[in-house]
Amino acid sequence: MTNDIVALIDYYEKEKGIDRDKVVAALEYAFISAYRKMVPGADAIEVLRAEVDTKRGETRIHATLRVVADDDYVDKFNEVPMKLASKRDPEAQLDGEMEFDVTPKDFGRIAVQTAKQTMMQRLRQAEKEMIYEEFKDRAGDVVSGTVRRFDRSDVMLDLGKFEGVMPSRERVQTEEYNIGDRIRAYVVAVENEGRGPEIILSRSHPNFVRRLFEAEVNEISDHTVEIRGIAREAGYRTKVAVWSNDPKVDPVGACVGMKGARVKNIVRELNNEKVDIIRWSEDPEEFVREALKPATLRSITVDEDKRVVLVTVDEEDLSKAIGRRGQNARLSSRLMGWDVQVRKDESKKEQFEAKIADAAHSVAEQLGIDDELAAKLFAAGGMSPEMVVDMPVEYICTVLEVPEERSKDILTRAHGVVGRELPDYLTGDAPAATEETAEADEPAAESKEG
Repeated sequence: MTNDIVALIDYYEKEKGIDRDKVVAALEYAFISAYRKMVPGADAIEVLRAEVDTKRGETRIHATLRVVADDDYVDKFNEVPMKLASKRDPEAQLDGEMEFDVTPKDFGRIAVQTAKQTMMQRLRQAEKEMIYEEFKDRAGDVVSGTVRRFDRSDVMLDLGKFEGVMPSRERVQTEEYNIGDRIRAYVVAVENEGRGPEIILSRSHPNFVRRLFEAEVNEISDHTVEIRGIAREAGYRTKVAVWSNDPKVDPVGACVGMKGARVKNIVRELNNEKVDIIRWSEDPEEFVREALKPATLRSITVDEDKRVVLVTVDEEDLSKAIGRRGQNARLSSRLMGWDVQVRKDESKKEQFEAKIADAAHSVAEQLGIDDELAAKLFAAGGMSPEMVVDMPVEYICTVLEVPEERSKDILTRAHGVVGRELPDYLTGDAPAATEETAEADEPAAESKEG
């Protein structure tokens, strides 16, 4: 008995870190519960007190009884007659209270087994309260732990004396964890609800990246450089906007480090997640240029009332500005707090189309046709009168959907513009008749006369 109680107290005090007084209080509560179960009618006792001698390992149970007159004595569990009370204490008074030792024989040995479950529940509750007290002010810190087990898709981490949980919503979906892995995580909150205190951890929270930069970059920890914003899609890409209080300190360079050493350490901790470090600016135009790099922006339109930034880029830069699955533009919007809209620059296309229209109009004027026909002819290869003159009549009829005579008229005008002699099929002159053709025609004439 002695060794059991002393060993139990020492274990919870040294191994679990629970205050000795709390361990003793849990034992006392458990022994009182055990006494009520062991002694018939003890549930009726209103006031019980357990006394644990932590050195000798002995436990005594005391009941507080009310002093009543001998004739009024009816409740043996809560009352003591005046005759008996005065023997114990000559100064006892009616309606006063006296404490009596009611410990049964061999109570300690039997009670240890009976009280075990109750005691463990109390100690677990004390442990949870200790977790809350120690961690309630650590929300926002980064802690290290070992993967202990999995509860469905939640990851349970061993933090030493305590256990933390990384819910599935706080996991990085591209990361795989195995039992025994040593990982770092961000303390999102310490919740103290019905199930007791829970340490909620995260590796996907944007502030996890913030804490990594604060630990890695001295200029951030001494407030020379400030992180003004973070936008993150965990596992894929993060954008960090930084600003320097000292004009002599380059905020981006400070975060990148010599040969990229600082940011490489952070990227390694994030399992090669891409990290963009951007110079923060109050000017939305300047800020969006930095945020959408490496794309080159052709134009920027800012609507401050609606907080919308419309940018145009060349076609070759469109994919860079938008990013894979719209990631670059989406993260830039979150980082700025503005709606960033990216569109392809159509000005070059419009200029090209205008040149084509001008060239087609010039052909229309030279050939005496309207712009619609000139556009069709231009598209079919007739980009100038010099090219039109070589087109067959039938081809022009098909392309422009005009009669043969109209096609011939267009070809005639083209020959005139170019200064080329008209071919016979355009002048209407038939070739001279030969003797053979004349003789062949005579019988037909005679036949007609007959």
